[in-house]
Amino acid sequence: MLLLLFYFFNVVAGQIRYSIPEEMKKGSLIGNVAQDLGLDVKRLRSGRARIVTGENIQYTELKTDKGILVVNERIDREQLCGDVTPCSFSFEVILENPMELHHITIEVLDVNDHPPVFKKSDIMLDISESANLGARFVLDSAEDPDVGVNGLQNYVLTSNDNFVLKQHVNPDGSKYAEMVLQKQLDREEVPHLSLKLIAVDGGNPQRSGTVNINIIVLDANDNPPVFNQSVYKATVIENAARGTNIVTVNATDADSGSNGYITYSISNVKSNIADLLSIDQVSGALFVSGPIDFEKDKKYELRIDAKDQGGLTDSSKVIIDVTDVNDNAPIISVMSFTSPVSEDSPPGTAIGIINIKDLDSGDNGQVNCKIEQNAPFKIKSSLRNYYTLVTDTVLDRESVSEYNITVVATDAGMPLLSTKRTFNLKVSDVNDNAPVFSQGVYNAFITENNSPGVSVLTVRARDPDENQNARISYILVDSDLDGSPVSHCVSVNAESGVIHAVRSFDYEQVKQLVFVVKAQDGGSPPLSSNVSVKIMIQDQNDNPPQVLYPVQTGGSLVAEMVPRSADVGYLVTKVVAVDVDSGQNAWLSYKLQKATDRALFEVGLQNGEIRTIRQVTDKDAVKQRLTVIVEDNGQPSRSATVIVNVAVADSFPEVLSEFTDFTHDKEYNDNLTFYLVLALAVVSFLFITCLVVIISVKIYRWRQSRVLYHSNLPVIPYYPPRYSDTLGTGTLQHVYNYEVCRTTDSRKSDCKFGRAGSQNVLIMDPSSTGTMQRIQSEKSILDEPDSPLEVSSVLSPESIIQSLVLCASNSIFLLVDCVLCMFTQLPAVLNK
Repeated sequence: MLLLLFYFFNVVAGQIRYSIPEEMKKGSLIGNVAQDLGLDVKRLRSGRARIVTGENIQYTELKTDKGILVVNERIDREQLCGDVTPCSFSFEVILENPMELHHITIEVLDVNDHPPVFKKSDIMLDISESANLGARFVLDSAEDPDVGVNGLQNYVLTSNDNFVLKQHVNPDGSKYAEMVLQKQLDREEVPHLSLKLIAVDGGNPQRSGTVNINIIVLDANDNPPVFNQSVYKATVIENAARGTNIVTVNATDADSGSNGYITYSISNVKSNIADLLSIDQVSGALFVSGPIDFEKDKKYELRIDAKDQGGLTDSSKVIIDVTDVNDNAPIISVMSFTSPVSEDSPPGTAIGIINIKDLDSGDNGQVNCKIEQNAPFKIKSSLRNYYTLVTDTVLDRESVSEYNITVVATDAGMPLLSTKRTFNLKVSDVNDNAPVFSQGVYNAFITENNSPGVSVLTVRARDPDENQNARISYILVDSDLDGSPVSHCVSVNAESGVIHAVRSFDYEQVKQLVFVVKAQDGGSPPLSSNVSVKIMIQDQNDNPPQVLYPVQTGGSLVAEMVPRSADVGYLVTKVVAVDVDSGQNAWLSYKLQKATDRALFEVGLQNGEIRTIRQVTDKDAVKQRLTVIVEDNGQPSRSATVIVNVAVADSFPEVLSEFTDFTHDKEYNDNLTFYLVLALAVVSFLFITCLVVIISVKIYRWRQSRVLYHSNLPVIPYYPPRYSDTLGTGTLQHVYNYEVCRTTDSRKSDCKFGRAGSQNVLIMDPSSTGTMQRIQSEKSILDEPDSPLEVSSVLSPESIIQSLVLCASNSIFLLVDCVLCMFTQLPAVLNK
C-alpha cells in the first residue's frame, strides 16, 4: 500500500542517519547528502531542494551547490533532548519536479561540556549525638546534564572519622549518596563538623562539582521518623489548576515532644520538577504549583524526606503519572506554496504542500484536514501528516483574481480542537481577452476652421486582463479620405486614445470624416478590436456673401436706366448674391445702406429687388447712386456692399452729360498732386519732342526736295485707321455708338449719336477726359459694307509736316487744357 501511495503521488522517499557530536561550529560538515542519497548536485538545484522542519530552529543547512549538509545553528544536546538518550532530531529534504521526500535523522552525541552541579552550595545537617551507628543521612544529589560516561559517575566525601559514603542508583539511572555514621558523635567533643562532598563525572577531561556539608551535633534523639509507605503512586491530569492535591505522605516518630515533631520536604528532585510540585511541610500534602504538561513530562519521580526535630530523617519515593487531555490544537506548517498560479493551469496542478501535527496522543492526536469554503481546490494526502493542495477546476482570473484558501485541521479529541490556516493565492493573467470599446460607433462634431492639433474626442477601450496584457495602444487604421491618407486629417494618441485634428477643416470642402481606430493590447500574441469613428464638420460663418449681379467693374461705370414715366413699384434691377456657407449662415438679407434719394427706391429684404416706392418726377436727379449691403444670418454676420448706379432719364443724350461727371465723384487720395505734376511733366516732354521733330522734318524736307524732284518713286496710298471700341461686357445688354467732341469746357462739348443698339443701359469710359471718345456698337464700322473708307492724299513731306504741326498744336492745346484743369480742381482737392 505504501508503494502504491508513493506511485500515486509521484513521490520518492529515502532515509539517512548521521551521528555528530554536539557543540559543533557553524558550517561544520555533517555529511554528503547528494552522495548518500545517490542524487546529482544538478538535481538538487533543479528540484529546489530544501530542508523542512517542524521546529522553530533550523540546526542544519543544505548546500545545494555542493550537495552537503552543514551545521547551521549551535546544537546543544542537553537543550535539545535533556535526559533522553540517544538524542536525535529529524527533518525532511523535499525536491520538486518530480517531488521527492527524503527523511534524515541526525543523532547528537554527547560531549563532556557540563560539570556536575549541586543545587545548593551548602548542606546543613543536624545530627543528634545519640545517633545510632549505621544511621544514614541522604545527601543532595548533583545534576549533570551530560549523559552516559559524561554524566555523573561517582561521589567522593572528604576523609573524616565519623562518616563513610555509600552510593545508590535510582531506577531511572540517577545516582545519589548517603552518609553512614560509623563512629558515635560526641557533641561535647565536636559540636560542629564540616565536610565536602565531591561529584565527579566520567568524561575526558574529567569534571567535578563540590558542596559543603555543615553538620551540627544535636542532643540525643534516638528515634527517627518512619514513612508508612516506601513508595507512593499517584496520577495528575495535565493543565491541573494550581493547588490541586496530588497525594499526601505520612511518617511517624516514636519520640515525644519536639523530637517527635516531623517536617516534610522534597529532596533529590530535578529543577524542572521543583517548579511544578510543592509539599506542605506540616501535613505532607503534595500539590500542583506550576503548569503540568503531558507533552513535556509524562511521569514525575521524586523523594520526600521526613525529618524530626532531632535531625533524624526518613525518605520515601513518589511516582506521579500525568494524564493527557486534548489541549493542543493541530499545527499546520507550510512546506511549499506556489503563488501566483497561471489561470490556464490544468486541473490537478499542485500549488502547495503542508504538514499537520498534533502534540497530543491517542485520539487527541488524530487529525482530519479539509478546505473550509467552497473553492475550486481540494486536498490530497500524500504521506503521513503531509497533504498536497491542488486545483480542482480551470481558473479564470477575470472572474476571480485571487483566492483566500482556508485549510481547517481538526483532531478527534473531546472537545474537538481545530486550527485554520489561510493561504492567499493570486491567479496570474493570460492574454485571453481582446480590448472592448465602450461604444460601437463614436460620433463627434468639430467646427470648421479649427486650430490644428485640437482634440476632437476620446475613444476608450477596456481589457479585463491585467498588466501588460491590459495595456492598450490605440492605432489609426490606414485608409483614404477623399484621396488622401487619413493620417493627414486626424491622429490618435496611442496611450490616451485622444483623437486630434491634424489640420484645419473646411466645411465647404469636407462635410464629415469616417475612419477606423484599432485598440491593441500588449500581450503576446497581441489581441485587438476596431471601432468606427465619425466626425461631422460643423459650418461656421467664414464666407461673406458674393455679389453676382450687378458686376462691379473697375474701368467702366454701369448704370441702370429708369424712365421718368416709371410707376410705383417699377423694377429697376435685382441684386443677386450667394453665400457658400450653409444653414442660417447662408440666409441673405438685402438692405439699402445709402442712396441719393432714399424716398425714391427700396430694396427687397429677401429677394434683393430694387423698386421705386413713388412716382418718378422731373425734379429727381438724373444720377442716382444706391449702396446696397448684403448680410448673412451668421453669428457674427458677414456682409458685402454693392453700388448700383441708376440713371433717371427718358433718353441717352440726357444721361450722357450728367454721367460724364461721375469721375469727379471718385475719392481723391493724397497722391493726386503727384499725378498732376507727373502729367504736366510728361506733356511738357512731348511738346519739346514735337518741336525737335518739326525742326528735324524741316531740315529733312529741305535736303530731300531735290532728290524727290528727280525720282520716280511709286505713290503709296495712306489709309488712316478708324478707332473703334467694342464693349460687350457690363450689366447692360446693348451698346450705343456715338462720338464725343470735347473742348476745354466740358459743358460745351458736343455729342453725335449713331444708331442705337439698346434702350436701357449706358456704358461710359470716364478715363478719356478732355479727348475725343468714340464708342461703337458690338459690330465695328469697318465691318459694315456701306461705310466708306476715307483715303488721304499721297504720302508726302508736306503731309508729314502738316501732321506733325497738327500733333504739336494738339499737344499745346492738351498742355494748356491740363494746366487749366489742374488749377480748376486744385481748390476742391484742398477742401477735401
